Amino acid sequence: MSTQIPPQIQNQLAQLQQVQQQAQSLAMQKSQMESMQKESEMALEELDKVPEDAVIYRTVGELQIKSSKEEAVSKLNEKVETLSLRLQSISRQEERISKRFTQLQEQIEQSMGNQAQ
Repeated sequence: MSTQIPPQIQNQLAQLQQVQQQAQSLAMQKSQMESMQKESEMALEELDKVPEDAVIYRTVGELQIKSSKEEAVSKLNEKVETLSLRLQSISRQEERISKRFTQLQEQIEQSMGNQAQ
């Protein structure tokens, strides 16, 4: 029995490693999106406690801009909705990556089993 890994299995292992890196990247993105969404939801909760005529500033880039409570709530709701859609998209991508990972693992195991025979 040879100890050298055939090119086909090497290729599959490289693909497996690539899929694993994609999964890690998606997990990081998802974590960031969840954090941003939580911050926005907390800001909305705080805005609920503020009187309608309160002076509110919202961040736009590196600027603080005076805003009405209604406009600030509207912008935050849009942000939460956008983040929610992104999180759904990332979850679907994670699902596909997970299936691909499992598929590659099975292929490698099968190839290694055939190699041992």
